[in-house]
Amino acid sequence: MAQAADTQGTATQDAATPSTPDILSLLAADHAEVSAALDEYEEEFFYPAARAAGVEPDLLDEASVEHASVKRLIGQIQSADPDDRLYDANVKVLGEYVRHHVEEEEGPLFDECRRTGMDLYAIVMPMATRRAELMHADGSAAARAPRKRAAKKPADSSTPG
Repeated sequence: MAQAADTQGTATQDAATPSTPDILSLLAADHAEVSAALDEYEEEFFYPAARAAGVEPDLLDEASVEHASVKRLIGQIQSADPDDRLYDANVKVLGEYVRHHVEEEEGPLFDECRRTGMDLYAIVMPMATRRAELMHADGSAAARAPRKRAAKKPADSSTPG
């Protein structure tokens, strides 16, 4: 199948091909709904493809370290009681890590993917399929597991004690 190039020289779909978002669009949409599954399929598909395309290794290494940090914090939060002293701090730091990761990935890393001419369509379908599998598995597990509250509720001082 022939591929055209967009105004930045990035490989694009041929006009005769049905409309499919490129991998960067798929990842940007996922970042709006971050989950642990995202880390897994980014590491399984996106990062290896980016390395093979010649994307700057330091950017990919930093992203991998960020993923590991996020996984550690998620584990700490999941195993902690919401009343633990550091619970809220861990939730806050997790949000900060995720925001930073999204900014770095959607900025410098995506720019580097475009600069290298990475084929932005080659892994869309396998990655989307894996994403659906992980989201389904994550949803099934979440439906069976008891849910913890996201953060401590402030004490109600108006209730007699």
